[in-house]
Amino acid sequence: MTSALTAAAAGFGTGLSLIVAIGAQNAFVLRQGIRREEVLAVVGICALSDAALIVLGVGGVGAVVVAWPSVLTAVALVGGLFLIGYGCLAARRVLRPSALTVTPGTEGGTGSRRRAVLTCLALTWLNPHVYLDTVFLLGSIAADRGPLRWTFGLGAVLASLVWFAALGFGARLLSRFLARPSAWRVLDALVAATMIALGATLIAGA
Repeated sequence: MTSALTAAAAGFGTGLSLIVAIGAQNAFVLRQGIRREEVLAVVGICALSDAALIVLGVGGVGAVVVAWPSVLTAVALVGGLFLIGYGCLAARRVLRPSALTVTPGTEGGTGSRRRAVLTCLALTWLNPHVYLDTVFLLGSIAADRGPLRWTFGLGAVLASLVWFAALGFGARLLSRFLARPSAWRVLDALVAATMIALGATLIAGA
Protein backbone atom coordinates (compact mmCIF):
# COMPACT_ATOMS: atom_id res chain seq x y z
CA MET A 1 0.00 0.00 0.00
CA THR A 2 2.80 2.39 0.92
CA SER A 3 4.58 1.74 -2.38
CA ALA A 4 1.39 2.35 -4.31
CA LEU A 5 0.74 5.63 -2.49
CA THR A 6 4.34 6.70 -3.11
CA ALA A 7 4.01 5.94 -6.83
CA ALA A 8 0.70 7.81 -7.04
CA ALA A 9 2.16 10.79 -5.18
CA ALA A 10 5.17 10.80 -7.51
CA GLY A 11 2.86 10.71 -10.52
CA PHE A 12 0.79 13.55 -9.09
CA GLY A 13 3.86 15.71 -8.46
CA THR A 14 5.43 14.99 -11.83
CA GLY A 15 2.19 15.60 -13.71
CA LEU A 16 1.55 18.84 -11.87
CA SER A 17 5.10 20.06 -12.51
CA LEU A 18 4.64 19.58 -16.23
CA ILE A 19 1.17 21.12 -16.40
CA VAL A 20 1.64 24.36 -14.45
CA ALA A 21 4.14 25.93 -16.84
CA ILE A 22 2.77 29.06 -18.50
CA GLY A 23 1.30 28.21 -21.88
CA ALA A 24 -1.50 28.94 -24.32
CA GLN A 25 -3.69 26.15 -22.94
CA ASN A 26 -3.50 27.42 -19.34
CA ALA A 27 -4.13 30.99 -20.49
CA PHE A 28 -7.21 29.85 -22.44
CA VAL A 29 -8.64 27.88 -19.50
CA LEU A 30 -8.07 30.82 -17.17
CA ARG A 31 -9.69 33.21 -19.65
CA GLN A 32 -12.76 31.00 -20.00
CA GLY A 33 -12.99 30.76 -16.23
CA ILE A 34 -12.84 34.52 -15.77
CA ARG A 35 -15.49 35.03 -18.45
CA ARG A 36 -17.53 32.07 -17.13
CA GLU A 37 -17.94 30.72 -20.63
CA GLU A 38 -18.12 26.96 -21.26
CA VAL A 39 -15.88 26.28 -18.25
CA LEU A 40 -17.11 22.72 -17.67
CA ALA A 41 -16.61 21.77 -21.33
CA VAL A 42 -13.13 23.30 -21.48
CA VAL A 43 -11.97 21.75 -18.20
CA GLY A 44 -13.40 18.39 -19.25
CA ILE A 45 -11.65 18.45 -22.63
CA CYS A 46 -8.29 19.36 -21.09
CA ALA A 47 -8.51 16.76 -18.31
CA LEU A 48 -9.79 13.94 -20.54
CA SER A 49 -7.23 14.72 -23.25
CA ASP A 50 -4.43 14.62 -20.71
CA ALA A 51 -5.76 11.34 -19.32
CA ALA A 52 -5.80 9.80 -22.81
CA LEU A 53 -2.25 10.98 -23.52
CA ILE A 54 -1.00 9.74 -20.15
CA VAL A 55 -2.56 6.32 -20.74
CA LEU A 56 -0.95 6.26 -24.18
CA GLY A 57 2.42 7.14 -22.69
CA VAL A 58 2.26 4.73 -19.76
CA GLY A 59 0.89 1.89 -21.88
CA GLY A 60 2.98 2.52 -24.97
CA VAL A 61 6.35 3.13 -23.38
CA GLY A 62 5.63 0.50 -20.75
CA ALA A 63 4.85 -2.12 -23.40
CA VAL A 64 8.09 -1.38 -25.23
CA VAL A 65 10.08 -1.76 -22.01
CA VAL A 66 8.38 -5.08 -21.23
CA ALA A 67 9.14 -6.38 -24.72
CA TRP A 68 12.72 -5.06 -24.77
CA PRO A 69 14.00 -4.52 -21.20
CA SER A 70 17.29 -3.07 -22.49
CA VAL A 71 15.32 -0.14 -23.89
CA LEU A 72 14.68 1.02 -20.31
CA THR A 73 18.29 2.14 -19.94
CA ALA A 74 18.15 4.30 -23.07
CA VAL A 75 14.73 5.67 -22.15
CA ALA A 76 15.93 6.50 -18.63
CA LEU A 77 19.03 8.30 -19.91
CA VAL A 78 17.16 10.33 -22.55
CA GLY A 79 14.28 11.05 -20.21
CA GLY A 80 16.66 12.02 -17.41
CA LEU A 81 18.58 14.43 -19.62
CA PHE A 82 15.35 15.95 -20.88
CA LEU A 83 14.06 16.39 -17.33
CA ILE A 84 17.24 18.15 -16.26
CA GLY A 85 17.06 20.40 -19.32
CA TYR A 86 13.39 21.11 -18.58
CA GLY A 87 14.33 21.93 -14.99
CA CYS A 88 17.07 24.30 -16.12
CA LEU A 89 14.60 26.17 -18.33
CA ALA A 90 12.24 26.50 -15.36
CA ALA A 91 15.13 27.75 -13.24
CA ARG A 92 15.90 30.32 -15.91
CA ARG A 93 12.30 31.53 -15.74
CA VAL A 94 12.77 32.10 -12.02
CA LEU A 95 15.29 34.79 -12.92
CA ARG A 96 13.00 36.19 -15.62
CA PRO A 97 9.48 35.68 -14.30
CA SER A 98 6.44 36.55 -16.39
CA ALA A 99 2.77 36.78 -15.60
CA LEU A 100 -0.20 34.99 -17.06
CA THR A 101 -2.53 37.74 -18.25
CA VAL A 102 -5.94 37.56 -19.83
CA THR A 103 -8.52 40.12 -20.89
CA PRO A 104 -11.68 39.81 -18.84
CA GLY A 105 -14.89 39.93 -20.83
CA THR A 106 -18.54 40.27 -20.04
CA GLU A 107 -20.36 37.49 -18.25
CA GLY A 108 -23.30 35.64 -19.67
CA GLY A 109 -21.81 33.18 -22.16
CA THR A 110 -21.60 35.41 -25.22
CA GLY A 111 -18.92 33.20 -26.75
CA SER A 112 -19.68 30.28 -29.00
CA ARG A 113 -19.51 26.84 -27.38
CA ARG A 114 -18.36 25.35 -30.67
CA ARG A 115 -15.56 27.91 -30.97
CA ALA A 116 -14.48 27.34 -27.37
CA VAL A 117 -14.42 23.57 -27.81
CA LEU A 118 -12.52 23.69 -31.11
CA THR A 119 -10.01 26.17 -29.71
CA CYS A 120 -9.44 24.02 -26.65
CA LEU A 121 -8.97 20.87 -28.77
CA ALA A 122 -6.50 22.67 -31.04
CA LEU A 123 -4.45 24.07 -28.14
CA THR A 124 -4.29 20.60 -26.62
CA TRP A 125 -3.79 18.20 -29.54
CA LEU A 126 -1.90 20.41 -32.00
CA ASN A 127 0.80 21.32 -29.48
CA PRO A 128 3.88 19.17 -30.20
CA HIS A 129 5.22 19.66 -26.68
CA VAL A 130 2.26 17.83 -25.18
CA TYR A 131 3.34 14.61 -26.87
CA LEU A 132 6.92 14.98 -25.72
CA ASP A 133 5.95 15.85 -22.15
CA THR A 134 2.90 13.70 -21.55
CA VAL A 135 3.47 10.69 -23.77
CA PHE A 136 7.23 10.25 -23.83
CA LEU A 137 8.40 11.93 -20.64
CA LEU A 138 5.67 10.73 -18.28
CA GLY A 139 5.69 7.37 -20.02
CA SER A 140 9.42 6.92 -19.52
CA ILE A 141 9.25 7.90 -15.84
CA ALA A 142 6.27 5.60 -15.34
CA ALA A 143 8.11 2.72 -17.01
CA ASP A 144 10.84 3.06 -14.39
CA ARG A 145 8.17 2.24 -11.77
CA GLY A 146 7.66 -1.25 -13.18
CA PRO A 147 4.39 -2.86 -12.05
CA LEU A 148 3.39 0.39 -10.31
CA ARG A 149 3.53 2.40 -13.53
CA TRP A 150 -0.26 2.54 -13.81
CA THR A 151 -0.52 3.81 -10.24
CA PHE A 152 1.99 6.50 -11.17
CA GLY A 153 -0.10 7.30 -14.25
CA LEU A 154 -3.25 7.53 -12.12
CA GLY A 155 -1.52 10.13 -9.94
CA ALA A 156 -0.61 12.14 -13.03
CA VAL A 157 -4.19 11.98 -14.32
CA LEU A 158 -5.45 13.20 -10.95
CA ALA A 159 -2.96 16.10 -11.01
CA SER A 160 -4.26 17.16 -14.43
CA LEU A 161 -7.88 17.04 -13.25
CA VAL A 162 -7.12 19.02 -10.08
CA TRP A 163 -5.10 21.67 -11.93
CA PHE A 164 -7.55 22.34 -14.74
CA ALA A 165 -10.55 22.30 -12.39
CA ALA A 166 -8.81 24.78 -10.08
CA LEU A 167 -7.75 26.96 -12.99
CA GLY A 168 -11.17 26.98 -14.64
CA PHE A 169 -13.56 27.08 -11.72
CA GLY A 170 -11.30 29.07 -9.42
CA ALA A 171 -10.27 31.54 -12.09
CA ARG A 172 -11.79 34.52 -10.32
CA LEU A 173 -9.55 33.93 -7.32
CA LEU A 174 -6.51 32.55 -9.15
CA SER A 175 -6.36 35.33 -11.72
CA ARG A 176 -5.02 37.85 -9.21
CA PHE A 177 -2.47 35.39 -7.88
CA LEU A 178 -1.30 34.22 -11.32
CA ALA A 179 -1.11 37.77 -12.66
CA ARG A 180 1.90 38.41 -10.42
CA PRO A 181 5.34 37.40 -11.74
CA SER A 182 6.39 36.47 -8.20
CA ALA A 183 3.73 33.73 -8.12
CA TRP A 184 5.12 32.09 -11.24
CA ARG A 185 8.63 32.49 -9.84
CA VAL A 186 7.64 30.29 -6.90
CA LEU A 187 5.90 27.76 -9.16
CA ASP A 188 8.85 27.63 -11.56
CA ALA A 189 11.27 27.15 -8.67
CA LEU A 190 9.27 24.14 -7.51
CA VAL A 191 9.10 22.80 -11.07
CA ALA A 192 12.86 23.23 -11.51
CA ALA A 193 13.69 21.42 -8.26
CA THR A 194 11.29 18.56 -9.03
CA MET A 195 12.42 18.05 -12.62
CA ILE A 196 16.14 18.18 -11.89
CA ALA A 197 15.77 15.76 -8.97
CA LEU A 198 13.70 13.33 -11.06
CA GLY A 199 16.16 13.58 -13.96
CA ALA A 200 19.14 12.84 -11.73
CA THR A 201 17.28 9.88 -10.20
CA LEU A 202 16.49 8.43 -13.62
CA ILE A 203 20.08 8.75 -14.82
CA ALA A 204 21.48 7.31 -11.59
CA GLY A 205 19.24 4.28 -11.87
CA ALA A 206 19.92 3.65 -15.57
